[in-house]
Amino acid sequence: MSELVIQLNLPRADFALQVDLRLPQQGITVLFGASGSGKTSVLRCVAGLEKARGAHIAIGNEVWQDDAKGLFVPTHQRTMGYVFQEASLFAHLDVMGNLRYALKRSRSAQSGKSLETAIELLGIAHLLQRQPTQLSGGERQRVAIARALAIDPRVLLLDEPMAALDQARKQDILPWLERLRDELHIPMVYVTHSSDELARLADHLVVLERGKVQAAGPAQAVMTAIEPAVVVGQDAGALLQGQVMAIDAPWHLAQVSFPGGALWVRDSGLKVGQAVRLRVLAQDVSLTTEEPRHTSIQNHLPCVVDAIAADTHASQCLIRVRCGGSFLLARITRRALAALNLNVASVAWVQVKSVAIVQ
Repeated sequence: MSELVIQLNLPRADFALQVDLRLPQQGITVLFGASGSGKTSVLRCVAGLEKARGAHIAIGNEVWQDDAKGLFVPTHQRTMGYVFQEASLFAHLDVMGNLRYALKRSRSAQSGKSLETAIELLGIAHLLQRQPTQLSGGERQRVAIARALAIDPRVLLLDEPMAALDQARKQDILPWLERLRDELHIPMVYVTHSSDELARLADHLVVLERGKVQAAGPAQAVMTAIEPAVVVGQDAGALLQGQVMAIDAPWHLAQVSFPGGALWVRDSGLKVGQAVRLRVLAQDVSLTTEEPRHTSIQNHLPCVVDAIAADTHASQCLIRVRCGGSFLLARITRRALAALNLNVASVAWVQVKSVAIVQ
């Protein structure tokens, strides 16, 4: 499978952005990190809005920049879609006018069909005759995404597309992004510093810090890395891909199985057989050396300690445990670690106090 190759060097005021990435051409790759870590700069270089040094940027056999060969393809000739933080729609055009305007820069014979597909997938057919001022923030961003997809792009770049939205509008637009991920066969590169968006959307994860790649790989693996941990503090936790196996209607619970066990979660209208993504925070996981009995915690699984690392405070540590084919993280005090006499390869039990369905 062809890749999105991003190799670049871009001086900044207080650090140099140095990136060498090969990203999969499927699903959503999330560029994650604190503000000022270089995430947006990477996106702008891929789009040709900034020109890096010593760069090689290509998607499959389509090369957009190769400094060794003196090649630089201008932005308007790159078959990519770009979604900014603000939708920036033309105020004098209605929604359909904004979408048709995007077709003018398309070189694809499929662009008309791509626009029809985008309108359907993003659920904006009823908005086509409205003016931008008549749209909510979430609706404007959905139109902006459809506009970016209209040109039949090789890759869709999204620069914190929900940064300007309130929490309610974010919850409105997330399902549409998931639908694009699941039904379109183009890669998406998504910039965010929100761990919630990361947990819900990421298939592949790149963590940036001061212009350097701290970690890159499948989201589940990167999220549970602890030496060093790349997602820290209250956001540290694990992602699990599971499937609903049973519904306990009287108690409004659903059982979700994953490689290594099963967890009970709140039933919010789930169906047996449905694929779901679970997020388990380290702060919601405790450890015991004996199988839990007579406890209000419903989820407990046998495990083996896989790694132990320092946490952000000297009193605590992060422990990665293996439950069958999956990993979980637990945050406990060093005092508890000593009292339980836990070491790498120790057999234990995890107790999961809370599980969130993020998909």
